[in-house]
Amino acid sequence: MTTRPYPFTKLPFGGDWNPEQWERPVWNEDVQLFEHAGIDLLSVNIFAWTALQPAEDTYDFTRLDEVLALLESRGLRACLGTGTAAIPAWMATAFPDVMRVDEQGRQHRFGGRHNACPNSPTYRRFAPALAGQLAKRYAGRDVVALWHVSNEYGGACYCPRCEGAFRVWLRERYGTLEALNHAWNAAFWSQTITAWDEIIAPNELSVQGGERTTAVQGLTLDYQRFMSDALLGAYRLEVDAIRAEIPDAVITTNLMGTYRPLDYRAWAPHLDVIAWDSYPSPQDTPAAIALRHTLMRSLKGGQPFMLMEQTPSQQNWQAYNALKRPGVMRLQSWQAVAHGADAVMFFQMRRSVGACEKFHGAVMEHHGRTDTRVFREVAQLGAELKALGSATLGARTPARVAVWFDWPAWWAVENSSGPTAALHYLREVTALYTAFHSQGYAVDLVGPDSDLSPYGVVASTLLYLLPTGAAEKLTAFVEGGGMFLAGLMSGVADESDRVFPGGPPGPLKELLGVWVEEVDALPPGETNGVVFQGGLSGTHDCTLLFEQLRVEDAEVLGAYAQDFYAGSPVLTRRRAGEGQAWKLGTSLDAAGLRTLTRALCDEAGVRPLVPELPAGLEVTQRDGDGGSFLFVLNHTAQEQRLDVPGLTGTDVLNGEAVDGTVTLPPHGVRIVRRDAAGATA
Repeated sequence: MTTRPYPFTKLPFGGDWNPEQWERPVWNEDVQLFEHAGIDLLSVNIFAWTALQPAEDTYDFTRLDEVLALLESRGLRACLGTGTAAIPAWMATAFPDVMRVDEQGRQHRFGGRHNACPNSPTYRRFAPALAGQLAKRYAGRDVVALWHVSNEYGGACYCPRCEGAFRVWLRERYGTLEALNHAWNAAFWSQTITAWDEIIAPNELSVQGGERTTAVQGLTLDYQRFMSDALLGAYRLEVDAIRAEIPDAVITTNLMGTYRPLDYRAWAPHLDVIAWDSYPSPQDTPAAIALRHTLMRSLKGGQPFMLMEQTPSQQNWQAYNALKRPGVMRLQSWQAVAHGADAVMFFQMRRSVGACEKFHGAVMEHHGRTDTRVFREVAQLGAELKALGSATLGARTPARVAVWFDWPAWWAVENSSGPTAALHYLREVTALYTAFHSQGYAVDLVGPDSDLSPYGVVASTLLYLLPTGAAEKLTAFVEGGGMFLAGLMSGVADESDRVFPGGPPGPLKELLGVWVEEVDALPPGETNGVVFQGGLSGTHDCTLLFEQLRVEDAEVLGAYAQDFYAGSPVLTRRRAGEGQAWKLGTSLDAAGLRTLTRALCDEAGVRPLVPELPAGLEVTQRDGDGGSFLFVLNHTAQEQRLDVPGLTGTDVLNGEAVDGTVTLPPHGVRIVRRDAAGATA
């Protein structure tokens, strides 16, 4: 799919506005407050299906006409939702096939959202029809900057229609029952399929015993792929309906970062711009938040993304919804921009007066006042974004380090029964990403289809599924001069979660020069140690899993410190061509990962943006037509001083000259446009 040009000449600032919840006088008050806060883009019509289509054969756009006219009259623009994020009551009543069936086999009734079956003929008729009617009505209207299809797709369905569609999907994937049964190892427990209509959806009435327990991993893995594709198919129907009326429309939907159920790599080609909703927990580290931004930026090969939603103050759906402390909303907004955001937006503009989001933060609280801490911070950020203008628009974030992130591998490693219930894909990948990020290295997140040529280092952990061609791609990367790290449980199984003959690391065995004889699993809290050697130094804790590596053609750089396998290899390196392939067989502590990742970068000649980056500080760089910008963010509550050798330029937020040293207040942000002589690629 062709990507359309970004429809803005500055970073848009705004968020979700729900005038359908308010009387007209409130609309007028709101638009005045938007101007005061520097807000210029409003997401509207996200949950307005019933208002737009009150009956099967009736459309009413009167109110939406008024909303768009009001925005247009004030020089504001709309991110126009198709309104299809929650189905109307009349549809659920008249057409019960539209309601999804959950993993326990229960058909849902009207209420809430994510409530439609993506394969329902009713849903697939009405949703694109509404999108098409909207596109026909508002084609050519400049007030509509881009189109927002549905909202935060999710909600798996296990109904008979989905089961039937799954069988069709499987026939296209495997061709024959013989191939399917082989892929699933269906002879196990007499699970062999003898006719296509015998295939069942893997819910808790069949093979599932909860999210992480299944009797047939291949079946569950394929259903996860299928359901991601089914929801994508529903999205694409609305896209096609809009495109039929407005061929050059810019169309997106809001993703949710590290959302496990959907393979966003498969979705990315069908979004003109990646947009996502960032709702970190107060317990999330800055690196964990950065990883999600990095993932969203990486989905389209480094193309900037939109921060479509964040809360200005607090959320409503976590167990304990702490306020963002003074300065944190601004800091997190600039953190998004630092990692590639070309928009900063909020949910929501005004707090709802009822239902489940009445305690969700908003730019305007229930009292509607502007002399509040939150509103002042929003207005300050709006003024800063206005002053920044188009300087960073379209700017890229160059990186020579990549960490592997793959949804099917995530699903498969957590579907497996054993070797430990304490193994969490996202936790391990985040730890690896953090080791690079915390030392000031610029990092991308790559997957099986990514181009590896820009990178000097590619690091992975839980590279559990090894798709066809991945081993050859990684071998070419190493032989061409790259440094590759294969972490815990690499090369265990093929794309159907069928273990490779000969065991791990499967097709990576020749590249790595080792094979795995046994894997020990200990409960969380019980540790072993890794004693570095061969140029690395120190002893570091390791936990969870402990692979017993058999070395055939590699040098040992680390050994276990204790247990019956004390002294046996846990970290190895094999030189191949111009590069090196490293293998780590355990979950290493943070300090050990920092040492290891630093060694990889040193071997590759990859340098951090800032050497010896202090804890609590974050640095990124964006390069574009407007210049080269170094972002420095202080995630601590203390003033920080950072020496940056060779840095000269101007802070675009305050106009101050910078020469080698950056001082930041608590939760402070500095954005330094480098002088031409000091710019780096």
